[in-house]
Amino acid sequence: MIIVIQCIDRAGLVASVSAILAKNLFNIVSLREHVDQADNLFFMRLEVTFGGDETTLENQLRKVLPDDATILINPLPDKKVVVMVTKEYHCLADILIRNYFGTLGATVQCVIGNHKVLEDICKRFDMPFYAISHEQVSKEVFEEKIAATIDQYNPDYIVLAKFMRILSPKLVAKFPMRIINIHHSFLPAFIGASPYRQAFERGVKLIGATAHFVSNELDEGPIIAQQIIPVSHSFTAADMVKAGKEIETAVLARALKLVFEDRVFVYKNKTVVFE
Repeated sequence: MIIVIQCIDRAGLVASVSAILAKNLFNIVSLREHVDQADNLFFMRLEVTFGGDETTLENQLRKVLPDDATILINPLPDKKVVVMVTKEYHCLADILIRNYFGTLGATVQCVIGNHKVLEDICKRFDMPFYAISHEQVSKEVFEEKIAATIDQYNPDYIVLAKFMRILSPKLVAKFPMRIINIHHSFLPAFIGASPYRQAFERGVKLIGATAHFVSNELDEGPIIAQQIIPVSHSFTAADMVKAGKEIETAVLARALKLVFEDRVFVYKNKTVVFE
């Protein structure tokens, strides 16, 4: 069982929580905690073996924690996700394979694409695919169709697996800190089309990827995971693209694992991540 706590910091919190768990016969298997001294915030994630009643446990924890405390006990153990795509297959394929073999940590409900390019791979995995075109319709109508489709499944998270459209503040606000995006880490240096070609022409020596929660500021939401790999003069532009796709796939998979296991706390525009 997972217990997640976030609140104002004060002395004795770890001892108080541990005492309550011991009193209720919950055994602590893993405990991670962090204090942001600048903002005086306390974060804790515990893995415990089952003991007494969960409702009783939460009530007792609230008595020893600050009034503002957020307490989640075994939060959303079987999470549901909707995946959104455009034309690039690499992140989607990895998600579908992990979902098929039960190693994703969540269950994919459907895939939404603004092109039909990836419909076939979804059919191979018996995954519902919804083609919602952005062409010849207003952005408002386009996003209304997307929102209506997502609402059918009531997902816990939405994964933008190389979905190449900018979401409006209205749609982002509908799913606050529940939309996860992946992109190359060349921003803001190489924006627009063909970033890997631009990086190749510039002779960069590091390429990477960033997974983050989506906010109203384009590609500036709270970061979940990042990674870089070295490249050299021997890499062609095609080599750069291939390496970029591989690292994007890996970073998104890592970020999803962290989120699905309730290891990520969001505050302000930052995250605390207990890996």
